[in-house]
Amino acid sequence: MSYTKYHSDSPTEMLMFRAKRCQLLCFSLMVCAAFAAPARAQKAATPEARAAKAYESARMEGPPALRTFLYEMPKGADLHMHLSGAVYAETLLKDAAEDGMCVNVAALALDKRHHAPECESGEVAAGAVAGDQHLYDELIDSFSMRTFVPVAGDSGHDHFFDTFAKFSGTDKRHLGEWIDEVATRAAAQNEQYLELMNTPDFSAAAALAVKDGFDPDFRRYRARLLADGIDKSLPSIRQQLDEAEADRREREHCGQKDAQAACKVEVRYLFQVLRGQPKESVFAQVVLAFELAKADPRVVGMNFVMPEDCYVCMHDYRLQMSMLDALHGLYPQVHISLHAGELTEGLVPPDGLRFHIRSAVEQGHAERIGHGVDVTYEDRADDLLKEMAAKHILVEINLTSNDVILNVAGRDHPLPVYLRYHVPVALSTDDEGVSRIDLTHEFVRAAATYSLSYGELKQMVRASVEHSFLPGESLWQRSTPERLDRPVAACRGQLGNEHAAGGCARLLADSEKAAQEWELERRFRVFEGSF
Repeated sequence: MSYTKYHSDSPTEMLMFRAKRCQLLCFSLMVCAAFAAPARAQKAATPEARAAKAYESARMEGPPALRTFLYEMPKGADLHMHLSGAVYAETLLKDAAEDGMCVNVAALALDKRHHAPECESGEVAAGAVAGDQHLYDELIDSFSMRTFVPVAGDSGHDHFFDTFAKFSGTDKRHLGEWIDEVATRAAAQNEQYLELMNTPDFSAAAALAVKDGFDPDFRRYRARLLADGIDKSLPSIRQQLDEAEADRREREHCGQKDAQAACKVEVRYLFQVLRGQPKESVFAQVVLAFELAKADPRVVGMNFVMPEDCYVCMHDYRLQMSMLDALHGLYPQVHISLHAGELTEGLVPPDGLRFHIRSAVEQGHAERIGHGVDVTYEDRADDLLKEMAAKHILVEINLTSNDVILNVAGRDHPLPVYLRYHVPVALSTDDEGVSRIDLTHEFVRAAATYSLSYGELKQMVRASVEHSFLPGESLWQRSTPERLDRPVAACRGQLGNEHAAGGCARLLADSEKAAQEWELERRFRVFEGSF
């Protein structure tokens, strides 16, 4: 409609035309404003808010979309990873073939006693397994939780822990290859730090402890063992680490132009103490662990492992905590993380559920708790949870492991309880090779099961680096409840910067932990800036 058509019409008609034209113009402006408003809001929103919105969209869409989002998201550290259980079965079979080992076909296990070509009746050379797809598949299932279905007499708990005996025996010369495997998988998922649990050879130390005879005066017992040379095995343990790390660097081309991303994954070690051994052996391992961590900065702490419900593990639990209590004062700089509360109702008598976590915290001096599944069965659980929050005791949450071993999942898992009490938590994998998972899988499971917000996941990621056993001061200002969103005064106002300056730069130079936390914030800045 044009004005020229009405140029000779009456003034009334002209006024009506102008009114309609104004209405049309106003409507057009309203439409433009409606379309422009979301664009302006999107532009005005912070990168973190845009990432949170993208996360919520993925969470509503379901696990496949969540995995796409969370695979790229920075995930900080995996603090609870057993190296032998983190390696996938395919790698272990390849290594067994290289070592010339034999496979017991009936037991679906490696035979440590025999090597090809001297395999006995009922055995085949591991090198021949790849040519028999059926046997190959059976061994993968035997070495892991793949395809496992619980039946009477064969629980998930038993199958999981039995795998370790079935695939053990491969030569320790593969240690560097295994570290490379987990570091490569971590780098692909935007992880930056791993604390790997590994058990060095402690046989000589244990034999010495047995020879000297058990002494309940643990400081005196330690002094006798040191006088007898229990620390003489430290050089060989450290040499093995040297060789493994050199092998890893060579595999990843570290320091070269074609260096792989895995080179940037920082790795430290925790000495695994086998708590199911006789008390003399356990004490020898504890002393050796403390001495190794004091001597080698790559070994940042220790942990107790093996099924917590085993006879010795239950019977000697308080005794083992008293060992740690006696020796912690002599090695205050050595960090302690303990498997505690990896139990559930029915697995052990009720009395066995009432004290393990508290004893680990108050007597064992644990700075982190692995699993912590039975916390609500503890005596005065409310007080214990408040104590853990006040002391900043982090819980290493292993959702898939707790499901397949203990049949504890969903609403039965205490993760929401820990969050409600503001106890620090971090997601970890436990044994990703045995469980056939990765850390992203655990993030997806947590997000989908508990409707966690992006902010809650980000807090867990920050907590994983904050509660690492790396040396140095934190980037974050300490608060109770723990928040991890306020940098220390020296770094205030600098988190968005590419490089730190002044006192903040000095903090990062002096503190490996703060440097890793700064790197994590850089990764979040890049990730969130992509939305």
